[in-house]
Amino acid sequence: MSKTALITGASGGIGYQFAMIHAEHGDNLVLVARSKDKLDEIKCELETRYKILVHTIGMDLALPEAARYVYDELKNNNIPVDYLINNAGLGDVKHFADSDWSKQEKMINLNITALTHLTWLFLPDMIKRGSGRILNVASTASFQPGPTMSVYFASKAFVLSFSEAIGSEVAEKGITVTALCPGSTESGFHLVAMDGQEERRKRILPSARKIAEFGYNAMMKGKSVAIPGLKNKFLATSVRFVPRSLVVNLARRIEEKKH
Repeated sequence: MSKTALITGASGGIGYQFAMIHAEHGDNLVLVARSKDKLDEIKCELETRYKILVHTIGMDLALPEAARYVYDELKNNNIPVDYLINNAGLGDVKHFADSDWSKQEKMINLNITALTHLTWLFLPDMIKRGSGRILNVASTASFQPGPTMSVYFASKAFVLSFSEAIGSEVAEKGITVTALCPGSTESGFHLVAMDGQEERRKRILPSARKIAEFGYNAMMKGKSVAIPGLKNKFLATSVRFVPRSLVVNLARRIEEKKH
């Protein structure tokens, strides 16, 4: 019997690649993103190529009660979710005092509130069935503060901590929770966050496909934290042994060099 993967932020980048990988494995899909037209194009492509069922929901998950709408939509259509992939996210580059509050609030609503609400809604159903896998896309930003991207780094720290905590709670109930912590990736996300400045470094970044494959394999193995790349693993681990003040200063220098 085919399983179903719900993927947020599925219209491009890592989310689209997650959809491709699950389709290749014969899983049915629920794809969520703001652009319904783009999702319907993907639906046509994947249903034709892989003979699976794809349900699309055009929704801005930063809106209040958006997660509840997604959950109710699937309940009403009798679509159980076996894999929940919380991939949708937003970033911004600016000193916090100079930032646009509406964008910071939207980032918090999308990166934290929607992810947490979707997990809260779908997790009890997984527990009742005694099976299910959740993958939350965090970041290497999860491991330290990030001057010039303060809210984004903080939101990803929440995702990592939250994922590890609930993963422990459900470990004996047949559920796994994986926090995927990639570094910069060749996708539209960083172009939006950095207003196109990331384009200069795009050629040396890992592809969205490579990151999605790494995340999929980690999720299927039930790994708690998955960090792609030896350099990223070293940096994520090394901050534990460095004074916090130094970590913050180094993070600021690195981010300011990027833009």
